[in-house]
Amino acid sequence: MKGRQILVVDDEPKMRRVLEIMLQKMGHRVLAAGNGVEALALFQANSVDLVITDLRMPEMDGIELLAALRAQASDVPVMVITAHGTIETAVAAMKHGACDYILRPFDIDVVELAVDRVLNGAAVAQQNAFLRQEIERGWDAFVGTSEPMRAVYELIQRVGPSKASVLITGETGTGKELAARALHHASPRRDKLFVPINCAAIPADILESELFGYEKGAFTGAVKERVGKFELADGGTIFLDELTEMPLPLQAKLLRVLQENTIERLGGNRVIELDLRVIAATNRDPLESVREGTLREDLYYRVNVFSIELPPLRARTKDIAGLVEHFIAKHGHSTAATRLTPRALERLCDYDWPGNVRELENMVERALILSGGGTLDEQHFLLNPRAVDNKPRPAAAPAESQKAPPPLNQAVEDLEARLIDEALAQAEGNKAKAAALLDISERTLWYKLKKYRPEQS
Repeated sequence: MKGRQILVVDDEPKMRRVLEIMLQKMGHRVLAAGNGVEALALFQANSVDLVITDLRMPEMDGIELLAALRAQASDVPVMVITAHGTIETAVAAMKHGACDYILRPFDIDVVELAVDRVLNGAAVAQQNAFLRQEIERGWDAFVGTSEPMRAVYELIQRVGPSKASVLITGETGTGKELAARALHHASPRRDKLFVPINCAAIPADILESELFGYEKGAFTGAVKERVGKFELADGGTIFLDELTEMPLPLQAKLLRVLQENTIERLGGNRVIELDLRVIAATNRDPLESVREGTLREDLYYRVNVFSIELPPLRARTKDIAGLVEHFIAKHGHSTAATRLTPRALERLCDYDWPGNVRELENMVERALILSGGGTLDEQHFLLNPRAVDNKPRPAAAPAESQKAPPPLNQAVEDLEARLIDEALAQAEGNKAKAAALLDISERTLWYKLKKYRPEQS
């Protein structure tokens, strides 16, 4: 089991030390407190997976500590330490919410088994709670209350219960698969399978067999029959992501499947009838793909019975604070202990977000590492200075656009100098912060300043 963080509470220093050594040998991290008051302060300031506490302590005993933890709506598992003569007290503690007890004197094997049992049980309970929550949330699994997202929610509610095919469009990272899953959860098919397939991630010569399956002996290496994604999704929903990347010959076969609601496995002649809903998605403009010849026009009109366009993150910046809080919790941090400063939120809202919500999640995860799980400030987010100002820039005049490009070395030096100026402005002249924003060493920054801006070096 991966090492967890355990809070040990005992007023006897030697007993605390013994438990600390035993738990560390098991691969866990240990926080130690001499009484309930100290323990409560440590618990509030840290992420704790298990509390092991003595019952009899000054200031705040084990029962009072347990009550204080439960009053905070914390479901952290608590084990109590007791001697042979006070088992009744341990039982009373379990009635108050303790999950197990340890008898003195300690036996290392017994402690290891008890701790593993409690932590494994807590992990399973957490996973089950998460799965129940995901099932219950359905289409409401999105994070955001901005006007563009409320419009998306309304569309999902309207078309979800129908059988209509849906085409979801939007930039990369806007959550197209999440929207497809939400549509599935909002439909009468929610108890059947949701089967996603990324048409761009599978080689063209394999994609057909992935979609339709094959019979034994259909080709070299087909040693047994295989059920395809369409057959697997029978009764449920199939999600065809990046539809415009599907080869044109396969698009023709797909169109026939959608029109007739039947498939034939490769190498077979048996017609298999299907009852499924098709949801497709693309990060390209589908009409532009039709004009370019990468998407069949008849297939486009077949899947585009109903369309949903997901807004880019730059169009829903009111949701950024809630998304950051969601990702903090998702990556295992307490949102009470980890918060976003107003200045950092302002910078995030000014950023252009070319990678949308997926980019924000990656940036939050990186910021949590840099901050150590504490307050997230602007220096913890590496924002590309060129993408911070998202105001539209005027197009170059025709005469200007026809000028010969500058020499490559000069262009690179001009770009470096401009990025350094922008980083220094963002860091308010602090060279250490500017170097961090540029992801270079402070020494490198000093060298480049001497080269480009000697007056500032």
